[in-house]
Amino acid sequence: MAKLKKPPKVNIKQVEKLISDYKGRKWGLIPLAEEIQEKFGYIPPEVIPHIAATLRLFPAQVQGVITFYSQLYTHPRGKNIARVCRGTACHVRGGKSILKLVKQHLGVDEGETTEDMEYTLETVACIGVCALAPNLVVNNKIYGNMNPKKVAAIFGSRGGH
Repeated sequence: MAKLKKPPKVNIKQVEKLISDYKGRKWGLIPLAEEIQEKFGYIPPEVIPHIAATLRLFPAQVQGVITFYSQLYTHPRGKNIARVCRGTACHVRGGKSILKLVKQHLGVDEGETTEDMEYTLETVACIGVCALAPNLVVNNKIYGNMNPKKVAAIFGSRGGH
């Protein structure tokens, strides 16, 4: 599998500027987390104590909220998000093989990001187009009736691993 790069250091001053608008407002945790993620692409773990202090929360409370919501991320993600469906219809029609092929082409496991920050690979319980199983979604584009040739056409330029 690909070696994952260490995320770049975050300028805490930039974060504190964002956080200052929410001083003492516990209700602002989710909007603040979304704002930080919008700016940096994720919520750097090292900013959690700063968020907690400003909102008068414990760091564990902030971490708990951030990890509870699947749309909030504590690690950098790729420019493109590839999601392989693990739903029943996809599973029955070869979704496991499609996932294996995507992993090979990208050189990463589920939940990982390629070293060039181009792709993050995720799996989802169901994307809701079971008639087209097995399915793959890249960003917002759905690819149905996936097979090895289609996987190669989508990710083939990466050279496989």
